Formats: sequence, structure tokens, C-alpha cells
Amino acid sequence: MSGLADPGDGLHAIVLAAGASSRFGSAKQLIRVAGRPLLHTAVARAADVAGAAVIVVLGARAAELTPLLTHSQSSVVINREWREGIASSIRAGVARLPASCTAVLLMLVDQAAVTAEDLRRLLGAWRRQPDYIAAARYGTTTGVPAIFPRSAFSDLQSLRGDVGARALLQRNPDRVVRVPMPSAAIDIDTPEDLLKLGFER
Repeated sequence: MSGLADPGDGLHAIVLAAGASSRFGSAKQLIRVAGRPLLHTAVARAADVAGAAVIVVLGARAAELTPLLTHSQSSVVINREWREGIASSIRAGVARLPASCTAVLLMLVDQAAVTAEDLRRLLGAWRRQPDYIAAARYGTTTGVPAIFPRSAFSDLQSLRGDVGARALLQRNPDRVVRVPMPSAAIDIDTPEDLLKLGFER
């Protein structure tokens, strides 16, 4: 079976990219890793598994970042409440999902080491058990990238503050299929994190 979502799957992807990058000191969405801005890379990986069914949630620096997506097939959602934290971006993205959407892949823009192959394995796990949440497992953590079935959408929309989807995974451990994904452990919050990947600012 192909690693690309079949439109009949009803899978959509949401790339969360609304943060202010305060710990990094500049817009980390613009960091070039392997010659491409991080935002481009994340959206391209989402499209690898969800096709054109990709929503990008922007907030801080939205005016600066939106032009980067001019030639992308993705839809852009501006989260005006980004200062609340990541939960507000999840809500903004989920609110834009169409009625035909049966599941959503949540991704963070700064998980720079996650590959398209990682996401295809996640997609495969969800396809085998579509009523369950398929989530990345790294170290002792279960988190995003993760695919949530429609039955979890109301729970995603109930998240508040700087609390991501991990809280939902912790509340429903028996409904989660864990997919080993060591690459998901790396997220770029500081310039030092970028050096761990072997890149410089």
C-alpha cells in the first residue's frame, strides 16, 4: 500500500508553526536546514502523506511567513490567539477541518529530523487501526507527530493554554498505537539544538 494518503482515507495534516521562537532569538520557521527553510520542509513532509490536504497554522510573524507558502497547495490559518500557547493553534487548525476529514496528522514545524518515511510509518499504523491514535514514541515520551481519528477532534478542541496533544495521549493510553520514532525527540528551540543536527544558523 502506498505511503501517500488516499483521498478516500479522509486524512488531513496540520503543521503547527505559530510560535514566536522566543528562545531561539529569531524566526525558527525560516532556519535553513539542508538548504530549505524549516517551514518549507515541514509542509513538504506533510504533503508527502496528506497530499494537498495540509493546513499550516501561523501566528507570530504571520505576515513574514505567509509569503513562503504562496506556491504551496496548503491552506494557511492565522491563529490570532497564539500567545495563549500551542493549544490555541491546535484548536484553530482543527476548526478548519472539513466534514469529510476522518483523521488529522498533527506536526510541529521545529521537529526538523522527522522524515517523510517516519510519517509514512505513522500513516501505516493508523491505517491498520483507524479508530486509534497513532503517535510517535521517542525515549520515554509518546507525542507528535501523531494521527488522531475524528472521535478525538472534540478533545483536541478542548485543549487550553500551552498544553499540546501530549496531554490527550496521556489521558487515553489504551487508545494509542505507539510508533518508534527517535527523530521526533529533536525539536529546535535554541541555536544549540540546531548544532545537534549538524547545522548552523
